[in-house]
Amino acid sequence: MTFWRKIWKSDPEPEGPMNWNLPDGALVYAIGDVHGRYDLLQALLAQIDEDRTAHWGVEDTYVVFLGDYVDRGFQSFDVIEHLATFEMPGITPIFLRGNHEELMLQFMEDPVEAQLWLSVGGPSTLVSYGIDLQSEDVAGDILVASDLLIHKMPDHHVRFLKNLQTSWRLGDYFFVHAGLRPGVPLKAQRSRDMTTIRQEFTSSSHNFGVCVVHGHTGVKKPEYTGNRIAVDTGAFATGVLTAAVLEGGDVRFLATT
Repeated sequence: MTFWRKIWKSDPEPEGPMNWNLPDGALVYAIGDVHGRYDLLQALLAQIDEDRTAHWGVEDTYVVFLGDYVDRGFQSFDVIEHLATFEMPGITPIFLRGNHEELMLQFMEDPVEAQLWLSVGGPSTLVSYGIDLQSEDVAGDILVASDLLIHKMPDHHVRFLKNLQTSWRLGDYFFVHAGLRPGVPLKAQRSRDMTTIRQEFTSSSHNFGVCVVHGHTGVKKPEYTGNRIAVDTGAFATGVLTAAVLEGGDVRFLATT
C-alpha cells in the first residue's frame, strides 16, 4: 500500500522557501515508530528491498529508523535483536533514539524514578524478555523486574540501545524522533526536545532551514506539511507501519496494510 500526498496551496506555508533536496545519488527510507511489531517491520523492510530495485542511478541507500522500537507491541525483543544485528546488503542503517528507549534504559538504572515506563507499554517489553510482573518470582516488585531485565538482556542489545543517535542529517532533511523546538538553531536544539516534543513542534509552520522527518506524534496517515514529514501511523494498534521515501526533491510513502 502506497500513500501519496501533494502539498496543496491550502496547506499552511512555512516562512521562507521549502525547496528540500537530497544529494545526487542518495535514496532514503525513514521508518516510523515500530513499537514491538516485528511482524510489520519485516513486512516493510521487504517492501523497501523491492522498491529500491526500481531506482536507477542510486549510489547510496539509507534506512533511517526513527526510534520507539520497544513497548506496546509484544515483539520488542525480536525488534531489538533484528536491528542490533541488522544486515541488508547495499543499505546503510541509521538508528535514532526514541523516548521509549530512553525510558527503558532509565528503568534499568533507577526503576523507582522511572516507573512511568510501566504505564506507557513497558510491561509488554518485559514479557518479550521473559519477565512477567505478576509472576511469583516478581510479584509486582519493580526492583526485581529491573534486575531481571538487566540479567536477561543480551549485551549487544544494551550496546545498541546506549549507542543510538539523537538525530541525523542528509542534505536538506533532518531526521529525529519527535521534532525540534521552533526558534532554536539546529546546533542549540536539546536532546530532550528531539525525543519528546509534540504540539509546540507539530502545530508550528516555522522554517527550520531543513525539512524535519519524524515519528512520535501519531497521525492517521503520513503527513508532509512543507516544514516536516510525519510517519508515526500507530503501527502497534493499526497494523500500519510507514516509511517516507526520499530521493532528490521527491517525497512518497510506503506502508504495511
